[in-house]
Amino acid sequence: MINIIKGFLIGIALVIPGLSGSIFAVIVGLYEPLIKAINNFRKAPKQQLKFLTPIGIGAVIGVIVSTKVVLWLSQRFPIPAYAFFLGLVLGILPFIWKKMRLVIFRWWLLSLPLLGFILIMGLTLLGSGHSESYIQIPVLSSIQDFGQMIFAGGFAVALMLIPGISGSIMLMVIGQYGTIYHAVGKSTDVLKHTLNGDFLAAQQDLKSVALILPFMIGALIGTVLVAKLMHYLLAHFEGQVYYGVLGVVIAASATLWQSGIQPALPVKLTLSTYLWIGIMIIIGVLATIFLDKPDNNS
Repeated sequence: MINIIKGFLIGIALVIPGLSGSIFAVIVGLYEPLIKAINNFRKAPKQQLKFLTPIGIGAVIGVIVSTKVVLWLSQRFPIPAYAFFLGLVLGILPFIWKKMRLVIFRWWLLSLPLLGFILIMGLTLLGSGHSESYIQIPVLSSIQDFGQMIFAGGFAVALMLIPGISGSIMLMVIGQYGTIYHAVGKSTDVLKHTLNGDFLAAQQDLKSVALILPFMIGALIGTVLVAKLMHYLLAHFEGQVYYGVLGVVIAASATLWQSGIQPALPVKLTLSTYLWIGIMIIIGVLATIFLDKPDNNS
């Protein structure tokens, strides 16, 4: 039950743009055990499944429960919502700075955040920087859709294994955030229509829910391929890894501003608008710093 609750908190973090599910895993003391369980799965599958299953169940419940609420807030109140999300991202910077200080500074290290920034901004341009309201693939209708969802799952989950990187932001980068969480939200609609006897509507919603299957396949592939790599890199080159993460976080912050806040800004900006944005950013920063305290004390 404790691991289900911890998984539930991680699931909520997966939905919120800017908040890292892996950071929540660190906070609740599950990050290193999760990486270890994934790496040792083939050696003792039953033992690892016993550990991973309740966490997975909790995460799924957390995603389903929070998806519609987060999407509604982002669409109804985009400026304060995205300003808060931006604050959550910026609040990760002290955590990253602490990790960067693990290595002696060398000028060549500055190339790592630059490469991280260029990579993510390039992918942002490729995905057109769409916000959560943009649903690129409403239903699973072709092999191409299937392939795109496999890539989305692998890409988002692979990068999410790095503490501080938000899977939701990575989905925004490739323009698939709205697609995935629209599909997840439809799962509750399927249950509701089924209970009401409206099987035609349930069948239609299932076409959207079907997008989750290739996404999960991609997520599984990304997890298996990247978990061992991350375990090795964080064990031997932790500071260098977080130099690269700094560039990713800066690019993610720019993506949040461009795709969420900027389009919603009024033509004539007022002092109250600036204050509203500033206050919500500060609240987001403080929230992330507060949530990161257990890791700092470990």
